[in-house]
This record gives sequence, C-alpha cells and structure tokens, in this order.
Amino acid sequence: MSQMAITKPAMSASEAAALQIKFSKSTKRNKVKAFGLVLPLVLFLLLLFVAPILAFLNKSIENPEVVSVLPITTQQLSDWEVGQPLQENFYKALAQDLATAKQARTSGDLMRRLNFEEPGARSLLSKTVRRMPLPETVASYRDEFEKIDASWTDPATWALLKRNSGERTAFYLLTALDMKYDKRNEIVSAGPSESIFLDIYLRTFKMALVVTLCTLILAYPLAYLLATLPAKTSNLLMILVLLPFWTSLLVRTAAWIVLLQNGGIINGFLIWAGIIEQPVQLVFNRIGVYIAMVHIMLPFMILPIYSVMKGISPTYIRAAVSLGCHPITSFWKVYFPQTVAGISAGCLLVFITSIGYYITPALLGGPKDQMISYFIAFYTNGSINWGLAAALGGFLLVATLILYAVYNRLVGSGKVRLA
Repeated sequence: MSQMAITKPAMSASEAAALQIKFSKSTKRNKVKAFGLVLPLVLFLLLLFVAPILAFLNKSIENPEVVSVLPITTQQLSDWEVGQPLQENFYKALAQDLATAKQARTSGDLMRRLNFEEPGARSLLSKTVRRMPLPETVASYRDEFEKIDASWTDPATWALLKRNSGERTAFYLLTALDMKYDKRNEIVSAGPSESIFLDIYLRTFKMALVVTLCTLILAYPLAYLLATLPAKTSNLLMILVLLPFWTSLLVRTAAWIVLLQNGGIINGFLIWAGIIEQPVQLVFNRIGVYIAMVHIMLPFMILPIYSVMKGISPTYIRAAVSLGCHPITSFWKVYFPQTVAGISAGCLLVFITSIGYYITPALLGGPKDQMISYFIAFYTNGSINWGLAAALGGFLLVATLILYAVYNRLVGSGKVRLA
C-alpha cells in the first residue's frame, strides 16, 4: 500500500511578517532582561571603581591653586610673554592677591603647589606674604617687592606664575617622564640629578620580566606533571599549588623575611650543611624580592599553562614517536607549540600583576629595589603630591591596559581556556 506524501502548506506573507514581529519582540525582551540583570554590576563598577580612578587620574592635570589664590595676577599675566618687560601692574595685582590670601589663610596651598615645581618658592612667598598688605601710598610696587626679595625682578619667577595661570597643567605628566619647563616655559629634558622616574619604570619592567621568566621556568614542568598524572594525584598537587591563594600576602611576605634573614632557617641550613661559612644576604635586596614574588606569582603562571595542557591529547606524542621521531623532538615540535597560547597568557598575567606590586618590594627590598608603585604610594601619603602620584599611576595604568588588551585578545579568541 503506497503512502501518500504529506506536504506542509506554505506560510503566507502575513503570517511570516507576524512571526518576524513576534520574534523581534521576544529578542528585545530578552535583551532588556539581560541588561537589567547586569545593570547593578555595571553601576557598581562605574561608581566604586571607574569613577574614583578617573577622579584620581584627573589630578595629574588639575592646577587650581594659583588661579584661585592669585586671580588678579593671573588675569594680568594672560597677555604677557616670557622675555617681555615686567610691568608695574603685575606687582600691584600680586600685592592685592597676596594680601587677600593672607587674610583668608589660603596662601599655604599656593606655596605648596609652587614649591613642587620650583624649590625655594615656599620661602619666597612666605616672606612676601608676611609683608602684606603693602601701604597704599607706595610709590612703586616693583621697588617694594625688590626690597623683600630680588627674585621678584627675575623673569623666571613670573614665568613660573605664568605657566600656572590656567586650570590645567602638564607639569606632573612631564615630571613623570623626566621632563620639565625651563625659564622660558619651554619643555626640556630634566638634568641627570632630576631624572629618576624613567629609570624607576625601567627597573619595574625589568624586575617584572625576571619574575615572569623565573615563574615560567618553574611552572611549565609542574603544569606538565599536573596534566599527565592521574586525576587523584593531580588534584592533590593542585591543592598545594592553590594554597598560597588562601594565605594573606602580608603573611607570606613576612614569612619570607623570617626564612631569608641572616639568622633564618635557610642560612642556618646552609651553614649546617657546610655549603657556606658566613650567612648570605638574602633579604632586603633584589634576591629576596625575586624569591618572594616568584613564590607568590607561581600559581598565576601554572593555571593558564595547565588549562591548555589538559586539553592536549597524549596520542599526538605517541603518534610522532611511532613514526620514528625522537621523544625530545616530538615534544618540542608537536607538544610545545600547542602550549604557546597558555604560556603567552600566563606570562602576560604574571607580568601585569608584577609591575603593580608594592608590599613585597617594600618589605623585602632595599632602596634600589623599589618599584614604581612604591613611589606612587610615597607621593600619595608622604609628600601629599597627588598630582605627581596620579601622573605616575596613569602611565602605569596605560602600560597595564595595553598588556591586558593583548592578554584579553588571547583569551577571547578561544586559544586559552583558564582553569
């Protein structure tokens, strides 16, 4: 008995249009629901993470002190160019502004700000403010200021006020790059005695690179061992790898001080074994920083490499060996290229994290072992120079974002699967 083919009637144009509209509405509803679910997290990140960072970075270009304390003087200097004669009205305006600042007790911010840029400005302004207000019957304000200090007749002093007569300044950014303004308000390189930050950046990246290479050398064979061992043994070893995550960073750093000091366990063992006769300096120098940072950063290198190795079939190596390839050559040409993505992600993750380290170098390193984060903390809490701290932090953030973009590209492309 033959079976008759059952054909579905074709959908009319009106039905197809209605179905399309229904599908579009459903898609929009799902998008709105998804957006509503992530909106609290987005607001949380914007208000408590992004906004404070942007506000802090904005301090690297903020310059309100001179304009707010010397409004009349900055207005008089708006059309003046360095090299032109100093006019009497400049001195009169400065006398009025300093007299007002003395009465309002706002001269301290002005002194501190200008002293950041020109050492000695605080003492000059301090002695000048003490002489304010000047008598209204003075014949020449210029002569009165010259009697207070001859620096007021130096165009370089007025050039300092001129370049700070705006609400924004490039001074902090230039200082972070070892550059400065000269007496003619032109940008020049800082002298050898003032150029420190580029060397600190170089030291930071160098130390982070050494830590990255050391963790890679230690992590690769350990990750390979974890990937090839039976699941029960591998899980036990993975717990030991993750153990540092469960211990406070400060506690781990303090523990290394106990282990590495001259009378510590490591030096004591080396002397007992007859390897050395006198204690070796292993702490408060670069060696101690490297040892502690490698210990702390090792899991960050193991996990990405292990996640890639876990997905590589062992049959590849066996197939290469069965075809006559030497085991070492098989590993290098067949297995290793498949782990490059994990190595890249692990190196970038460790490097990004290492360049921002502060506690470990501060506790275990000497003065020449401090990274850029130490100076950011110093200018934030020590000298209260938030502008320079923000500039240093801004350049560090730019470097971190560039490296993170590379790392995110590797992870987002699907080449790396994090455990």
